[in-house]
Amino acid sequence: MNKESLTALVQEHTEIASTASSGRSAHTIYGGHERSLRQTLIALRAGSTPDEHESPGEATLRVLHGHVALVAGDSRSTGTLGDLMPIPDARHALEAIEDSAVLLTVAVRH
Repeated sequence: MNKESLTALVQEHTEIASTASSGRSAHTIYGGHERSLRQTLIALRAGSTPDEHESPGEATLRVLHGHVALVAGDSRSTGTLGDLMPIPDARHALEAIEDSAVLLTVAVRH
């Protein structure tokens, strides 16, 4: 069995996101396109907002660092350290209110 330190990954990818032109960095921790379950650490620089997109399946966000807002249409939900946020089955976007890192868990539809 392999293990990875989420604490170390948060630090590493938060630093990468802070200087990246996109304001973000991501690392797939588990799964990938060949699996039904995928977990990805996403770090975002404060103020960055990745493009709005559809959900690829059932999904949640766990806030590992910082403060984020999950926006879907007129609905807006904020999360901070330790919060678990279900992702709606609708177009949505994630905003970094401050430098942040989240663990995205997706059960991919095949």
